[in-house]
Amino acid sequence: MVHRFDPVILREYDIRGTVGTTLFEDDAYAIGRAFGSVVAGSGGKTICVGLDGRTTSPGLEERLVQGLTECGLDVLRVGLGPTPLLYFSVHHLGADAGVMVTGSHNPAAHNGFKMMLGTHSFFGEDITALGVRAAAGNFVDGEGTTTDTEIIPAYLAELADVYSDGSDNPPSVAWDPGNGAAGDVVTALVKRLPGRHVLINEVIDGTFPAHHPDPTMPENLEQLQKAIADNKCDLGIALDGDGDRIGVIDGQGRILWSDQLLALLARDVLQANPGAPVIADVKSSSALFGEIARLGGRPIMWRTGHSLIKSKMAEENAPLAGEMSGHIFFADRYYGFDDAVYAGVRLLDHLARTGMSLAALYDELPGLVNTPELRFDCPDDRKFDVIKELQARLAASGADVNDIDGVRVTTPDGWWLVRASNTQAVLVARAEAENETALAALKSEMAAALAASGVELPD
Repeated sequence: MVHRFDPVILREYDIRGTVGTTLFEDDAYAIGRAFGSVVAGSGGKTICVGLDGRTTSPGLEERLVQGLTECGLDVLRVGLGPTPLLYFSVHHLGADAGVMVTGSHNPAAHNGFKMMLGTHSFFGEDITALGVRAAAGNFVDGEGTTTDTEIIPAYLAELADVYSDGSDNPPSVAWDPGNGAAGDVVTALVKRLPGRHVLINEVIDGTFPAHHPDPTMPENLEQLQKAIADNKCDLGIALDGDGDRIGVIDGQGRILWSDQLLALLARDVLQANPGAPVIADVKSSSALFGEIARLGGRPIMWRTGHSLIKSKMAEENAPLAGEMSGHIFFADRYYGFDDAVYAGVRLLDHLARTGMSLAALYDELPGLVNTPELRFDCPDDRKFDVIKELQARLAASGADVNDIDGVRVTTPDGWWLVRASNTQAVLVARAEAENETALAALKSEMAAALAASGVELPD
């Protein structure tokens, strides 16, 4: 058997497409055969498989498992849940690999696969090589088994153990899993945690009837802001479609962007690990890197992408990392993967032990002004060329540029960034300054730089 994937689904960090258009159940079978052959070829025997709540996930999971077992692998089916549950299962069960069927934070019609080989991310050239292997029909043959494996109780126990609250007044929390795959986990978890907990959109529904399952977009947090106000909660925690991205709102309804959240979480981590490196992606605030240094840590700016961040964490032996897309990674007392529910519980533990409200902690953070993450369409066959053009012109002008991932330009007014998304046909931009006047100047400068490549920066 040979198989050819639509090339657009083989992405940098995962495999992802629109079901029925670029992604089909036959692709799931071929992924099972190709990835299963890699696992078997590396000496692996057991593999965990999970799925999210999308309506297309059961069919894709079924065919994926068929392909894996035909490579001779023993498949441990951990069932419906968030992607971090799949990651946890690989660590907890000592499996040789893992595959999660999930469309992540994308619209309901999308779906895909996230993979682990051992406890490490499987991404980049390794994903590209799966396409080559499938096209050549280079598969290992064998007869494997399938076992339904209950992992949620062990996962819940580990999450609940994080919260060491002994305060008389633990924070009250509104949760919005966004009808995503973490809904059942959160529903069970809050029964074990101190304090008052309010849940909205906790029922798993792969059509996402309440709102788009991406907590980094302010419009998707409006229901949670209302729930906080209506129930007089101290904070709110939102999750994306597969539970690996977090959004946080304080009791006044203010959004804490991920770099602000990371600055707060770094306090406990650096107290326990003095001088340790903390990694954040290139989109993060300069205030974050300054705060890490102030706390005695070693700030590292790195490329955007959850697989890239996890690999850099392992390289640097970093206990904490994060990126603006809402992925927070703890290797301090945890496994080093991105888990939004775990990050949320660590935040609650910090609040309970300090006795401070999230709003009060928010007010302590440096007061810079910035844009949200701006994402605007740019064709896949054009986006990286735009970045190269920007790099060349900026280098010729003598600008202060960090080109580790796109272009991050530092000026007397602050900084601005443009990078190409590795997962979508978009460019991503952000800017930050000390005041609104300086921010406007940066946005004008960024708009002019993009206009020279025929790209219009949205308002």
